[in-house]
Amino acid sequence: MLRTIFFILVISLSNSGFANGTNVFGLGIYDVKFDGSEKNQAMDFRYEYRSDKSLLDIGPEEDNFFFLKPFFGVEYTNDTASYFLTGIYFEDNLGELFEGNINKYFFTPSFGAGIYNDGSGKKLGNDLQFRTSFEISYELKNKNRIGVSFSHISNANLGDKNPGVEILSLSYHIPY
Repeated sequence: MLRTIFFILVISLSNSGFANGTNVFGLGIYDVKFDGSEKNQAMDFRYEYRSDKSLLDIGPEEDNFFFLKPFFGVEYTNDTASYFLTGIYFEDNLGELFEGNINKYFFTPSFGAGIYNDGSGKKLGNDLQFRTSFEISYELKNKNRIGVSFSHISNANLGDKNPGVEILSLSYHIPY
């Protein structure tokens, strides 16, 4: 309950919480490993609100590469693990980045921190966890996007143990 109140306070006290942005819904595999060593695989359900209001503008105005923007999110697994987080992200058009021409593909890395509750899921060793994510998305004709992301959640060795977890997700973005 205390974690939920904390999450609501962070969103309501942030002036960027009322800006235009994007709702991101994700469905993924929690604790995915490519070497077969996974122990606590679960379905991961994710929601993020990504604000379009920039917190920090570095560089020329026409290059949005350094426009750091806030996001707020929640992840929940089918084995009742939950994670409430906030952080920063930036977004760049891959065509513009590599070829100089805008296309429909976007690269979105992000970094966040938040409160984790393991429920009956994987024990990550601490309540405070950090998440890094890399996402590639494709813009549809209606300006919504579909994407795939790879995330890592870890306590940065703040706890007695730090097993970390990787998440592979599909996402759907709805801007407003």
